[in-house]
Amino acid sequence: MTITARTRVIALLGDPVAHSLSPLMQNAAFRAAGLDAVYVAIRCNAEDVPGLITALAHSGGGGNVTVPHKAVAANVGTPSARVARLGAANVFGAAEDRSAVVGNTDVDGILALVRRLGVPAPTWGVLGTGGSARAVAGAALEAGVALAVQSRSAERAAAFTAWCATLGVVTAPMETATLLINATPLGLHADDALPVDLAMMPSLRGVLDLTYRGDGPTAFVQAARARGLVAEDGREMLLVQGAAAWATWFASEPIEPPLEVMRAALAGRLG
Repeated sequence: MTITARTRVIALLGDPVAHSLSPLMQNAAFRAAGLDAVYVAIRCNAEDVPGLITALAHSGGGGNVTVPHKAVAANVGTPSARVARLGAANVFGAAEDRSAVVGNTDVDGILALVRRLGVPAPTWGVLGTGGSARAVAGAALEAGVALAVQSRSAERAAAFTAWCATLGVVTAPMETATLLINATPLGLHADDALPVDLAMMPSLRGVLDLTYRGDGPTAFVQAARARGLVAEDGREMLLVQGAAAWATWFASEPIEPPLEVMRAALAGRLG
């Protein structure tokens, strides 16, 4: 692929980003679709995010936003209805006038992962209270399930639970959860502690870890499977939310993302 002054730049904004498989997946998809676009990862601070989103949108590009900047991104440009409701954005693009628009496709990814697991779960448990946890709350609202919240900070957990109630999400005790979703960054590094002791949650039937590693399942997924639970890491979510992002990036020229190419890139079958 030849990069020229006309090449559209799509960027991942976050910290950390070195582990991300998004450039591998999206660049393979851009090549397959014959698009003059390139996907790059940019490690940045929170104060950098508004300017980067604005500049990339003004150039006709777009991108994704990952931890810990999803709440910051929600306040840039014109938000989708989901972003306005959840206060978290993970995708951005350009409107017709090249101003920034921000959206949330994490909700789509979470709902797809839940369907993939096939675990009956009238109550989900979420670990964390950041931007990814807000997407879990949005997915719970759309799925019509109750949500239990756990955080290292009791104060943050209480505030998040109160916020969920304002959305219309029914909250429940964590011990009633049959599906547990890790929405913390724990698991990005090999030496991270597990986000929770699974032995303390006997009602669980499945685990979703929204993080992922390039060298195999996260320790949390491995621990869950060792206990006989159905468990998946965030790769399928990465695929679904990444494909859904094309509707924001290429809004004026709708293009169907090549899902099997993207899946093959994530599986290591494409370079």
